[in-house]
Amino acid sequence: MLERIMIGAVISPHGLRGEMNIYPTTDDPRRFCDLKEVLLLRGDAYVPYKVEQVKFFRERPILKLAGIDRIEDAEPLRKTEIYIPRAAALPLAEGEYFIGDLIGCEIRGEDGGRLGVLTDVLQTGANDVYVISMDEGGERLLPAIPDCVLKKCPEEGYIIVHFLPEI
Repeated sequence: MLERIMIGAVISPHGLRGEMNIYPTTDDPRRFCDLKEVLLLRGDAYVPYKVEQVKFFRERPILKLAGIDRIEDAEPLRKTEIYIPRAAALPLAEGEYFIGDLIGCEIRGEDGGRLGVLTDVLQTGANDVYVISMDEGGERLLPAIPDCVLKKCPEEGYIIVHFLPEI
């Protein structure tokens, strides 16, 4: 299970005073309003920053962090990922999981036999789609719907699936 949850990434500076446009990767961008501190992934290290201000422009968060006071401070942070500790994450409903907890899970068939590994989750709007690297070679896409995803056990490292017949 992940220790940190990615909630966004810096797109670009916003103005001259160190504010930054954020691309949210959370389902609820308004959750930025409640944050006191975030972690920026700088190289291999998670560097903590105090959140000074959050505002929104066209439904996208604009973040002002302590110590980033000029456009020159914000410019090198483009594409920097923003994380929070798992303990600060919003609670999930029963049966919901963070995508990062699912990536890397072994994919098993209904008989329990290994089929491959979950390598990505595509968010299409209608439903998520699992990208599975098959042990037999190649990739398969699987809609993350109850007919196809029978059981998720990321704590134990596996997901049981049913592939619909191909037409």
